[in-house]
Amino acid sequence: MTDPQVALLMLGTFIFIILLGFPIAFTLMAMGVGFGYYAYFDAGRMWRAYDRAVRNDADTWTQMQEWVGGFFNNRIFDLLVNQTYSVMANDVLTAVPLFLFMGYIVERANIVDRLFHTLYIAARRVPGAMAVAALVTCALFATATGIVGAVVTLMGLLAFPAMLKARYDTSFASGVICAGGTLGILIPPSIMLIVYAAASGVSIVQLYAGALFPGMLLAGLYLVYVIVRSWLQPKIAPKPKEEDIGDISTGRLIVMLLTSFLPLALLILSVLGAILLGLATPSEAAAVGALGGLLLAAIYRALTWQRLRESVYLTVRTAAMVCWLFVGSWTFSSVFSYLGGEQIIKEFVTGLDLSPLAFLILAQLIIFLLGWPLEWSEIIIIFVPIFLPLLPHFGIDPLFFGILVALNLQTSFLTPPMAMSAYYLKGIAPPHVQLVQIFRGCMPFLALVFVAMAMLYIFPEIAFWLPNQVYGR
Repeated sequence: MTDPQVALLMLGTFIFIILLGFPIAFTLMAMGVGFGYYAYFDAGRMWRAYDRAVRNDADTWTQMQEWVGGFFNNRIFDLLVNQTYSVMANDVLTAVPLFLFMGYIVERANIVDRLFHTLYIAARRVPGAMAVAALVTCALFATATGIVGAVVTLMGLLAFPAMLKARYDTSFASGVICAGGTLGILIPPSIMLIVYAAASGVSIVQLYAGALFPGMLLAGLYLVYVIVRSWLQPKIAPKPKEEDIGDISTGRLIVMLLTSFLPLALLILSVLGAILLGLATPSEAAAVGALGGLLLAAIYRALTWQRLRESVYLTVRTAAMVCWLFVGSWTFSSVFSYLGGEQIIKEFVTGLDLSPLAFLILAQLIIFLLGWPLEWSEIIIIFVPIFLPLLPHFGIDPLFFGILVALNLQTSFLTPPMAMSAYYLKGIAPPHVQLVQIFRGCMPFLALVFVAMAMLYIFPEIAFWLPNQVYGR
């Protein structure tokens, strides 16, 4: 077999193994080391070491040791060590555990339940008030955490039973929770965008600026859909009864907003604003966000040793997963490229003579399909870098491509049969809620993601306007 054929075998074997359910990070490292040993193997090293031992009249045991030492003297082990050091020393990735800690400590500070209740009262005269409050809460909380499973689970425990009790349609309520919970991987400060920036070399600051309006666009489309459908079909989202809400004066409502919505919103805006205005690096802003999360938890008297320990543990576990994914991915991709796999894919795609639009559709379709069996982290770290070298050929800005991918990855959580948001919700939903009902509720929001992607392609200034104005790119 030629080296490029070995590279394709390497990729195919990797996909087959992960579909069997093996851990992604360690599979990447094992495949990278295994195929890398073949790629960098030099039989002469073994025999040269053996010959030196023979010439020095060494005993048989020493000769065997020299031969075995030469056998393991392979550059793939140096590559693995260097890639590990590079990942751990990456300044961009330093922001990941800090943002994660901010999200986890906010999640455990009981801020979200107050926020949802306050927004519901504030929107009580809007059609679908509880669904609107749930979407806004999901967007804010998802932005703070960036962890889809945590947002869907918490909102599924908090808002979903409340909507069912208020006689909301089960599918409609399910779609609101599942779609709202995924917004955090698009709206800055997003963990996913940090990972894409590290994988692509795009400035995370410009990426945040470019993703801000598309994220607001998608959240706005969700809100418009919820309000319009609740207005057209009031039975699926009954108006709240006055006795259920109580007599809330304007002054009391303002106080409730000041003590629930405003603190979290200010924390997120201050972190994001510091990054976009160049007042702090993403890592510095993330550190401020983590400190702000601790202060909020203390102010709300929710900062206990148990919650702090849980937040630290979850932060370390998730950050370690991301870092080891990078180590495995960069080792795997280095060997894949060395064997000529990247070049053969590039030649194949360029040989199809695709237009930029056709290439974008093909790339997004592949990412859409990969979203069924894989998490967004694996897609960004492993498969997106395969497309990145092709972008200059088609004249596509990697910032624009990254935002399209971030939009597209919303679908990976909403598309049956592997819609992870649906499974997160099903895991904590009442027994009578069927999975097919949750899937049905996700479909309109899935369609809105495709609408947002189409609008972004037709009007690319949605992504480019803010980076152009602020950074003159």
